[in-house]
Amino acid sequence: MHIAVSGNIGSGKTTLTRLLAKHYKWTPHFEDVEDNPYLDDFYREMQRWSFNLQIYFLNSRFRQVKEIRDGGQDIIQDRTIYEDAHIFAPNLHAMGLMPSRDFENYISLFELMESFVEPPDLLIYLRASIPTLVDQIQKRGRDYENNIRIDYLNRLNERYEAWISGYDKGKLLIINVDENKFANNPEDLGSIINNIDAELNGLF
Repeated sequence: MHIAVSGNIGSGKTTLTRLLAKHYKWTPHFEDVEDNPYLDDFYREMQRWSFNLQIYFLNSRFRQVKEIRDGGQDIIQDRTIYEDAHIFAPNLHAMGLMPSRDFENYISLFELMESFVEPPDLLIYLRASIPTLVDQIQKRGRDYENNIRIDYLNRLNERYEAWISGYDKGKLLIINVDENKFANNPEDLGSIINNIDAELNGLF
């Protein structure tokens, strides 16, 4: 079984992935952030490093999906391969931070990879307002995220909502992070677990 957690920067994907992995005894697959050699450079000079960063993430997530498919375990994944291609890369292109030549190359590579990828059995989308995202980004205190602009987060949120509104690859559970404080409130986490149980019981 493959569960995936999606959402904007600072929405709580990693935290929820850890909590659910612990509860269900699932194997977590986290986004490669700490060892990513491009993130610092990207946030300082987005136009120069946007293509390199997106290719790194695409490679990393395709490798994850292959391991998930070959491993035969119950997996929960922090962010999906779809978000890079439907949200982050198009946003960089629209903002003039990724040239059309690089963007077209990237999309061509993604479409090839997607033909080998099975979608998750359940996608969990963490919906969060800009104030909530900013608050959680500041709390975790990653140096390279200090330069993230509000308009950048807002553009990503708009693309996430557009992507989710048309998502048709499988089961979908939407969680409002403004209201559900699962990181600190066991009752809120319990509500999410109940909703997941309801979705999973209908899967098999």
